[in-house]
Amino acid sequence: MTDATLNGDGGRPNGSLTTQDDRTKARNRAETRFKAYGLAAILVGIFFLVVLAVSIIRSGSPAFTRTVVDVEFTLSQSEFEAAEEELFKTKAYQSLFISTLKGQLDERGVEVAFDEAAIERLLGKVGGTIREFYTANPDKLGEPVQFELPASSRVDGYFNGRVTRESIQDSRFLMKADLDLVDVLHDAGIMKSSFNWTFITGADAGVDNPGGAGIGASVVGSFFMMLVVLVLSLPIGVAASIYLEEFAPQNRFTDLIEVNISNLAAVPSIVFGILGLAVFIQFMHLPQSAPLVGGLVLTLMTLPTIIISTRASLKAVPPSIRDAALGVGASRMQAVFHHVLPLAMPGILTGTIIGLAQALGETAPLLLIGMVGFVARGYPEGIAAGFTDPNSAMPAQIYTWAARADAGFYEKAWGGIIILLAFLLTMNIIAIILRRRFERRW
Repeated sequence: MTDATLNGDGGRPNGSLTTQDDRTKARNRAETRFKAYGLAAILVGIFFLVVLAVSIIRSGSPAFTRTVVDVEFTLSQSEFEAAEEELFKTKAYQSLFISTLKGQLDERGVEVAFDEAAIERLLGKVGGTIREFYTANPDKLGEPVQFELPASSRVDGYFNGRVTRESIQDSRFLMKADLDLVDVLHDAGIMKSSFNWTFITGADAGVDNPGGAGIGASVVGSFFMMLVVLVLSLPIGVAASIYLEEFAPQNRFTDLIEVNISNLAAVPSIVFGILGLAVFIQFMHLPQSAPLVGGLVLTLMTLPTIIISTRASLKAVPPSIRDAALGVGASRMQAVFHHVLPLAMPGILTGTIIGLAQALGETAPLLLIGMVGFVARGYPEGIAAGFTDPNSAMPAQIYTWAARADAGFYEKAWGGIIILLAFLLTMNIIAIILRRRFERRW
């Protein structure tokens, strides 16, 4: 080979290492554009994520606050006995409460006229609440007791900006004139906003009581349901993956199983709901709307995800690990359980938690087996009842609230989404921590 061959015709060099030719400049410009496109795509994704997060927080934050009337109420023994002798006991306690409220307004120098109907529209039948308290706590008679009575959802909406004087129409729920009383009570410091613990710890309320609705019972239902999914899907999924990846012969039967597992991972979740309704409820006669049935349905839906992720984790372990274990005299089972499985454990745990997070947010299968929001009116009485008694789950409860007509339930639905996202975010953080904790290098 001569210098002329290297340098081209006449011995002149074709280019220089320190000078870019036109083709190199074009490639560099294309690479720069590609980087810019990727950065723009990331920024657009972050923008929409921020918009979504702000929308959820802005729409759901009113669910975590409520408007209450803070009144110091003192009931004497004679008043209690007189009220209990009345035919309409709740109305008697209601009258006593109104007298106390007017007295506190007079002490503050506030003059406003209102009747029992206005108080019932603003606070509901508070006489029943007061009677229940003193019936359960007779030792409080004669002592001042501070009552925080929740206002109606429309009063909440008035303070949140959802209800305005221009948009409100007179109805049995709220009158325009009632807003004058609301403003007076607020200015006097009697009506105020407080954190709504009932939303976190309570259960679903009636269709006319969005202010008393809570998601606590549904959280318990989701917890028992996830226990069923974890106990069943993890051992079954891991065992099936180990057999298919490490021990099963390569033939048409195993190929058919692998194809079906991949297909099951893409089946719509509502199909699993129909399967659960037909098999677990109609054929096996398991209790309807129970977390046990919901857990079984979600286990069927989660198994393909866990099997696929576990097999991928097992494949990621280098074959040299297996060969080395077999070379020093270990059996095939010892090589798998003592060497391969510990190295694949981070991926297995990550896949399992991601599968559980996916199951936690499913709604369609639960609706088909009857786990709607209105069945969750209280907490289960024990551990066994937590699996077998009718209950709901967080996504089903959110769906039920969103389908109701009252705008107050719409705020509850957004608040439930915040709690559900908090659970999902926690589960994904746990998955990352477990991966970092159990990750090994080879």
